[in-house]
Amino acid sequence: MCGIVGYYGPRNPKDIIIEGLKELEYRGYDSAGVAILDKGHFKRIRASGKLSQLESKLISENFDGHLGIGHTRWATHGGPTEANAHPHTVDGVSIVHNGIIENYLDIKEELQALGAKIESDTDTELVAHLISYEVKKTGHLLSAAQSVIPRLKGAFSILAVWEKSPEEMVAFKNGPPLIVGLGKEEVIVASDIQAIISHTPNVIYLDDEEIAFVKGNHCQVFDLNGKALDKEVVQVEWSREKAEKQGYKHFMLKEIYEQPRAVAQALEPHIDLSNLAVKMNLTFGSTQEPFDQFISKVQRVFIVACGTSYYAGMVGEYLLEKIAGIPVEIEFASEFRYRDPVLPDHSLVIVISQSGETADTLAALRLAKKRGAKVLSICNVPRSTIDRESDGHLYMRSGVEVGVASTKAFTSTLALLNVFSLAAAKTKGLLNSQEEKKNVRELLDISSHMEHVLAYDKFFNEAAKILKDAKGFLYIGRGVSFPISMEGALKLKELAYMHAEGYAAGEMKHGPIALIDSKMVAVVVCPEDHVFDKTVSNLEEIRARGAQIITISSGHNKKLESISQYFLSLPQVSWNLHPLLTVIPLQLLAYHVAEALGHDVDQPRNLAKSVTVE
Repeated sequence: MCGIVGYYGPRNPKDIIIEGLKELEYRGYDSAGVAILDKGHFKRIRASGKLSQLESKLISENFDGHLGIGHTRWATHGGPTEANAHPHTVDGVSIVHNGIIENYLDIKEELQALGAKIESDTDTELVAHLISYEVKKTGHLLSAAQSVIPRLKGAFSILAVWEKSPEEMVAFKNGPPLIVGLGKEEVIVASDIQAIISHTPNVIYLDDEEIAFVKGNHCQVFDLNGKALDKEVVQVEWSREKAEKQGYKHFMLKEIYEQPRAVAQALEPHIDLSNLAVKMNLTFGSTQEPFDQFISKVQRVFIVACGTSYYAGMVGEYLLEKIAGIPVEIEFASEFRYRDPVLPDHSLVIVISQSGETADTLAALRLAKKRGAKVLSICNVPRSTIDRESDGHLYMRSGVEVGVASTKAFTSTLALLNVFSLAAAKTKGLLNSQEEKKNVRELLDISSHMEHVLAYDKFFNEAAKILKDAKGFLYIGRGVSFPISMEGALKLKELAYMHAEGYAAGEMKHGPIALIDSKMVAVVVCPEDHVFDKTVSNLEEIRARGAQIITISSGHNKKLESISQYFLSLPQVSWNLHPLLTVIPLQLLAYHVAEALGHDVDQPRNLAKSVTVE
């Protein structure tokens, strides 16, 4: 996720902004820039690459103004070039932006019809044009923001300045966080508390569709109708927990939003960008046997895990069998360790554990090694016990996951299982060069698609007010959507303590259909794939029995929309990548229903982050 810092005050804006952006480097970025007032105009300086590249450009630059904005960008619309870097400036209006403007194509066509000169590939520049048009009409930055916000669709946080009002900033959001820090004769706006806390403990957390209007060292928050709001000024204690939530109400919500970057980080070591090829950065055993040499001998795979990691493994079963043609068995670690499993020669056991310390999974690993099998671990914690005792090592690279209910570790695992399956298929001669390039491009694009899906956060925030009163939930899906349905049901159980069942859609009529009535919510995971029509038939059976239906699909299917109370359209991707998108709405559903019920989202009752006992 991108980083935003804005500053008004007596100190040098360049120093405060760069210091703040350094605090946001953990978020991941590929370009950076600032726009700082100098001699009545905003001087904009941008650079691709790391902050050090921007700093080198700023060494000889001096600014006489007291107002500026800065940004670290992770590319979504348009590549990581200087031209696409933020801030974007149009006729004296400069903005920085975090998130996705979903209706950017419509806005772009409208602006081009008006003769606008668009200089980048970003959705952000289009917002700068809109604000520029409005300030010309109203002469007021706040009024311009109030007019523009209703025209934007998606998840976004935006900070804007206008050189004709050299003491003003406006900040507004719909999804990603923005925080206003109130210091002594200064105001700092940032997307993360860590960019503010060293300057002041006094902050205002903006809610969606609120506008922070900074004029000099004063800040007032307004709603879209121009009504002044009495926002609480929170005094933040310097503690690890409060600093690291970065403006989100809960760690879990923060971690849901971190998933696009986590997936990109998981894939990074295993993608050859220059050749659009997969390259498994993986060796086995003390002899460091190369991946290609090892996997060519593997004749069967066993995937062993617990909880959410088990459902990721279920997806892996579909991927490895269909893409790489390798027979796969998936088993709960707690069962595998006690059932005296038969592990034929040339078997690979894949164990999955976020913490790398899960007791049942560790016991299964040791049993597999005792039986002579090689073990590959997928972990998030290097040098954990499972990692140390495995023959091969893949890392989720998700960063610290504080929320007990796993989210970003799950999607990082799905990304790794995808690239692992493609690499195995390539080694076995089942993936030609053209297919490989196509699949790699799709893997590289998936994080951007995930950003789009996060826009449903606000939808579930509203829908939860009704969904919390349901008597139960039935999640169904086919193919790779079946384990995602299981994972969705698990998340609701973990967080909301509600009855939820995940089922293979074809099994519904063999029992679960008896549960369905008007008080039951059916969540149908139904992307357009080879089993789409079959799943739609199951949905019709549910509809005939009066359930409230939430359908998660790809594209826009009018029939599905007409028979669903709630229809969520996701981007079109290949079947193997559907789980990376369809799971996000299910995470958001569970989060918001639990929040609506007043439960502790980060620390659900009876659960622990790392289960180190049997």
